Amino acid sequence: MTKGLVRYIVAAGAMLGALVAAVSAQSTPTDGVPVSVVLSVKAHHDVDLSKITSENLVVMQGRDRDKVTEVVPLQGDRAGLELYIMMDDSRALSFGTQLEDIRQFILDQPPTTKIGIVYMAIGGPKIVQELTADHAAAAKAVETPLGRLANGESPYSALTDLIAKWPASSNRREVVMISDGYDATYSDFPGQRSNTNVDTAVQGAERSGIVVFTIATSHQNIESREFGSSGKYYLSEVAEGTGGQFYYYDSSAPVSFRPYFHDLTQRLQGQFLVTFLAKPAKKAGMQAIKVRTELRHVEVVSPDKIYLPATTVAALQQ
Repeated sequence: MTKGLVRYIVAAGAMLGALVAAVSAQSTPTDGVPVSVVLSVKAHHDVDLSKITSENLVVMQGRDRDKVTEVVPLQGDRAGLELYIMMDDSRALSFGTQLEDIRQFILDQPPTTKIGIVYMAIGGPKIVQELTADHAAAAKAVETPLGRLANGESPYSALTDLIAKWPASSNRREVVMISDGYDATYSDFPGQRSNTNVDTAVQGAERSGIVVFTIATSHQNIESREFGSSGKYYLSEVAEGTGGQFYYYDSSAPVSFRPYFHDLTQRLQGQFLVTFLAKPAKKAGMQAIKVRTELRHVEVVSPDKIYLPATTVAALQQ
């Protein structure tokens, strides 16, 4: 065999090998797009939450089970939390116990939590206390509402504005939204269950990874509006969509917030940052997910949806 023929065979073999590798790269399925969400986990019957692992957490995207790659307890050096207390600037809050309950909740938070105070006033959210580790200063900023929201503002638009102005952070970002849920800018009609202001707020929170807990101020305020329970429904939609919790007591009398804050504290202490590989999306947009654990007596609360950019297999393999 001549040297020229040998060189030809070697070169052809190299080209064939490169072609096979390229075809293989294009046809090999990718594992998915890394996505991280904050989960609130609450144990019943004294279950040890440290037993939660990537093996027993189940993340479903449609009919597909996504691979969980990391489960990080948000404790110790990962316990950092930025928490806004966001309230209606209206007279829905009682002048006594409920305001004092809010102040005590603030004072009870650990040093790793920064707290800000926001009122949903006409013209958008009014931040009366920026995020601070000085909990006494934050508690002092909780004042008697002045009744300026009731005549024509949306608490959900105020939430959207707050989210848009909130800088990204390596800490958790969460909101406690205290409101009667009434949206003065949106006209309800019998049977209506959709409010674009609510939808926009939920999607903004989901895309930003912000968890929102909602507290209804009282049965009387939330049910007295035209067509009844839309305020209650909207507040629950915000909480459930973002991975928070909706607190509501069916009573016409003002109730103490202390049981709500006790449950909320437990949920904040039982949060995990979970990373999983989501199924790639052909178009950018929101994708529905469901999260549960195979451990018994453990409640897992997560956002309803995640945002995925348009992704190709070739891009994922780079």
